[in-house]
Amino acid sequence: MKILEFFESPGKSKWLRQIKACEWGAAKLLAKLLTEDRFHALLGEGGKLFLLTDGDMLVSFATLTVQDCVADESLTPWIGFVHTAPKYRGQRCAGQVIDRACQEAADMGAKQVYIATDHIGLYEKYGFTYLENRIDVYGEDSRIYAKYL
Repeated sequence: MKILEFFESPGKSKWLRQIKACEWGAAKLLAKLLTEDRFHALLGEGGKLFLLTDGDMLVSFATLTVQDCVADESLTPWIGFVHTAPKYRGQRCAGQVIDRACQEAADMGAKQVYIATDHIGLYEKYGFTYLENRIDVYGEDSRIYAKYL
């Protein structure tokens, strides 16, 4: 398996088709942002999309961006859109793209990264600590986690 960065990848259309095919609603939103070239406008310039691939198969992905669904400029950078294809779940594939995003954030000088989610017990195993709940830009209750780098 190999980790690629979507915006630097020559196979963007192939990866975009696979993101669009995901069953998860947030993946559909991500695909729409990529298709409409609104990813950086909405989530911040310099944002990245890491893809864990197995040959031509998209296994897992996650973003590293300045902004996310919780509107608070004091919290940045964010890891978001974390997804793993069903047949690869339980193999810590998401952990690989999360680790890559954390390394990139550290390389850029970040001392911590954040994740907003409704999951409990998922991100703790990757070193994240629950901070608090907040209402996100969609009006939903989100749990905010941080990981110190």
